[in-house]
Amino acid sequence: MATKLMATKLMAAETRAKRPIRWHVGVFLAPAVLVYTAFMILPLFGTLQLSLFRNIEQSQVFVGFSNFRTLFGDPNWSVNFWNALRNNVWFFIIHMMVQNPIGILLAALLSSPRLRFTAFYRTAIFVPTVLSFVIVGFAWKLILSPIWGVAPHLMDFVGLKSFFTPWLGKEQYALTALSLVSVWQFVGIPMMLIYAALLSIPDEVIEAAECDGVTGMAQFWKIKLPLILPSIGIISILTFVGNFNAFDLIYTAQGALAGPNYSTDILGTFLYRAFFGFQLQVGDPNMGAAIATIMFLIILAGVCVYLFLVQTRLRRYQF
Repeated sequence: MATKLMATKLMAAETRAKRPIRWHVGVFLAPAVLVYTAFMILPLFGTLQLSLFRNIEQSQVFVGFSNFRTLFGDPNWSVNFWNALRNNVWFFIIHMMVQNPIGILLAALLSSPRLRFTAFYRTAIFVPTVLSFVIVGFAWKLILSPIWGVAPHLMDFVGLKSFFTPWLGKEQYALTALSLVSVWQFVGIPMMLIYAALLSIPDEVIEAAECDGVTGMAQFWKIKLPLILPSIGIISILTFVGNFNAFDLIYTAQGALAGPNYSTDILGTFLYRAFFGFQLQVGDPNMGAAIATIMFLIILAGVCVYLFLVQTRLRRYQF
């Protein structure tokens, strides 16, 4: 018995010894790893390092977490920071409550075999996603303008002109209006992802549900929706990351000051002003790096919550 065991071990050792080293895997991965390290990893660590220093008498001095204490405690910084964070949370909530449900609804409609011209509808809904932020920002700024925009004329045409207001010029409406513009631009992404998830559901599952008399909306809520929950989870975390990295649309439509009166200011525009400066505000790269670090930690926390708490529960619905 011992002899057979030793022979088995020797054969396993010889097999491992003869197994060739797959050098080609490293060769193919090396360019991507080098590019990712150069443009993502090194700048990330450089930002984290910069946030721990401060420019004192033309030299960088290590100050630890002093920049973060200034960001949270100094009224000159904390007021704008908490305002930007609050606006960013609202920006994210609108996308989660409006964009993703609409994307799911559109995907459910387009996956219906009875609907004609589905390719045209998919293309028309997805086209705004590939447009430049500059084009989208300026176009909607012109559309919503009370002076030369088409929105007041269209609302007058349908008898709703009394509801028109310069949404981008009022503090209580500006951020919500820009959030809905962003929803219009990116609703095609959740639509396409959910559409692909719906098409990947095995036909046997649908046929079994139909044999049990589950059809129509009941079939979607009881059969299809639970099966696409993992895709909805991925869409949610992508929305979270994208919204807390947002900058372009706000900057294009409202400028670096994110007016009116900072009502559309989010972490991205606040970071821009802090790092590069704007008008009378002098740029401070160290404080800008501290803001960028906070943004990174917020996104990291959200991703970790999804990976370790949400995704593990959604795996039961995978097929």
